[in-house]
Amino acid sequence: MLKLLSGVSFVLLPSCFSLALTQISIPLAQNLMQCTAFATADEYHLGNLCHDLTSHGYVEITSLPRDAANVLVVSTEKSAKEDDPGMIFFFREGAVVFWNVEEKSMKNIMRVLEQHEIQPYEVALVHWENEELNYRIGEGQSKLHKGQILLNSELDSDEVILQKFAFSNALCLSVKLAIWESLLDNFVESIQSIPEILKSRRKVKLSHADVMQKIGELFALRHRINLSSDLLITPDFYWDREKLEELYDKTCQFLNINRRVKVMNEKLQHCMELTDLMRNHLNEKHALRLEWMIVILITIEVLFELARVVF
Repeated sequence: MLKLLSGVSFVLLPSCFSLALTQISIPLAQNLMQCTAFATADEYHLGNLCHDLTSHGYVEITSLPRDAANVLVVSTEKSAKEDDPGMIFFFREGAVVFWNVEEKSMKNIMRVLEQHEIQPYEVALVHWENEELNYRIGEGQSKLHKGQILLNSELDSDEVILQKFAFSNALCLSVKLAIWESLLDNFVESIQSIPEILKSRRKVKLSHADVMQKIGELFALRHRINLSSDLLITPDFYWDREKLEELYDKTCQFLNINRRVKVMNEKLQHCMELTDLMRNHLNEKHALRLEWMIVILITIEVLFELARVVF
């Protein structure tokens, strides 16, 4: 212990203790692997994709239960680290999750995937709205703790695949939701000037067709979030698999799925109210225009009758 003139004391740790801490932290960092998720399109052609990937040397994993539908799982020998075999989950909803796959192989798979996408997203948006989690294999029950996944080293390969599927399912929802959040933000930006225009009594430069298109975009986005996805309910697959359901729910909680869906629905509701206001405003203008046309036609008819009587 050293004592300075100010009376503050410092404790010098033994060099062997600090060296031990360093030796512990280095293996932990080396054992960390990466799980990365992307949402690239509205949907995938999984059958054609499977055939294409197997022709490129990837091996399909068929050990998942039958009720784990709408997902394709393949393995690759090109792992980023040797601790765990590389694995990729392709979800029909248009998301892909990579487990310990080297970057070069990921790029090759993404190029193959482009040929089997339905309504692909912009490349910049795909890479901006991705999700990354570190994971490792060790002792203890599998869990997600402080943003890091632990996979139990004592599990057999089939159980590991199921647990990776549960984590991947939640990551799939998160990246899809991130894409929809971006689309909604762009929509909000496109109509954000309208309240000020209405407030200042200026003319809204949107036709009835434009307004109906905006309403259609909103309904399509609302349908994706609330009806055609698993954002609001836990998938049936987990009902009789409590451990997997716990992993899935914990990951969804960590990724704030429920809160983000709630915020999006509130934004959608405000946008719907604004577009309804615009539609009613245009309908009133159209009705007023029709009334004036009727008045003018009646006036013309009266003038013709007067002219016929007089002359």
